[in-house]
Amino acid sequence: MNARGELERRRAHGRGLLAERVAAVALRLRGYRILACRYKVKGGEIDIVARRGDAVVFVEVKARQTLDDAMDAIDFVKRRRMSRAARFWLAANPWAAALTLRGDAVYLAPWRWPRHLIAAVELDLG
Repeated sequence: MNARGELERRRAHGRGLLAERVAAVALRLRGYRILACRYKVKGGEIDIVARRGDAVVFVEVKARQTLDDAMDAIDFVKRRRMSRAARFWLAANPWAAALTLRGDAVYLAPWRWPRHLIAAVELDLG
């Protein structure tokens, strides 16, 4: 990879980290308790695991130039990777199995409030 490509990759990574921090703050303001950030397992990852009341939510964070672009950015492969990581997280946290489990998304775009969509991501937890 050339120097320009490496620099752009680092910038994109930094933007992603910032987006995840903004999303975590937005969720906290809505009453969610953050249980994990950047949860990774082989073949899967979840940006944020949070809880509010009797719900544990696995949250994907997407930042794009527009909210519509962000909403279009979660594809089948991303859902599969989230589902895999959620299954691992649940195996390590069996207390959560009795709660409501869902896949949410927080979408971000410049100069817009974060948009939290409940049950935006269909997870395969079976």
